[in-house]
Amino acid sequence: MCMETFLRLPEEKRTRFLDAAWEEFTRVSFAEASTNQIVRRAGVPRGSFYQYFRDKEDLFAYLMTQARDHFIELYAHIMEEAGGDFFKTQLLCFEGFARQGAEKDVLFNRCVQVLRLNPGLHMQMISEDQPGCRMLANLVKAADLSGFESEETAQQAFSLSLVALAGCIMDSLAEPERTDEFRHQLELRLNIIKWGCLTADGAGAARRSI
Repeated sequence: MCMETFLRLPEEKRTRFLDAAWEEFTRVSFAEASTNQIVRRAGVPRGSFYQYFRDKEDLFAYLMTQARDHFIELYAHIMEEAGGDFFKTQLLCFEGFARQGAEKDVLFNRCVQVLRLNPGLHMQMISEDQPGCRMLANLVKAADLSGFESEETAQQAFSLSLVALAGCIMDSLAEPERTDEFRHQLELRLNIIKWGCLTADGAGAARRSI
């Protein structure tokens, strides 16, 4: 992701460079972002950029990975608060991010702006692994999986619940006046993932038709 030269920089210089990069990627879309602007804001020679990162894509991936790891850490604390119940965790995350807004988390604010500037951006594009499964793998000791048929089932349910959470948070940020509605949608989607959506008769009929 980054060169060894970058890791050897003094912390203040690394932070200044990354802040300059975030400022550029939250100002314009990824396609329009300029490495010239980044090095100018950071106050480093242009040639230094390529001693730190291979290219703009490499730098962007580094920032997104940092953000992901930050959110995983936050998520772990919330899951601990929820007693290992990741369905409850998703609702607590929604309350924390959608209702309280981004002012309490600068990195969250930056990521939201990046997503707004880059419609269609998918985190899988800048992640070498599967974010949902990676998160569950990191948090498996804290998660209560006792009610699931198997660990694989739990992983898939967890990934689906993350998709539901992300969609409702983004919708709420775009239309904050509808936050209560999106919170209800999230709760409904989580209940569908947890309990299914068919009545007992409907489930029996569905099984007979397969």
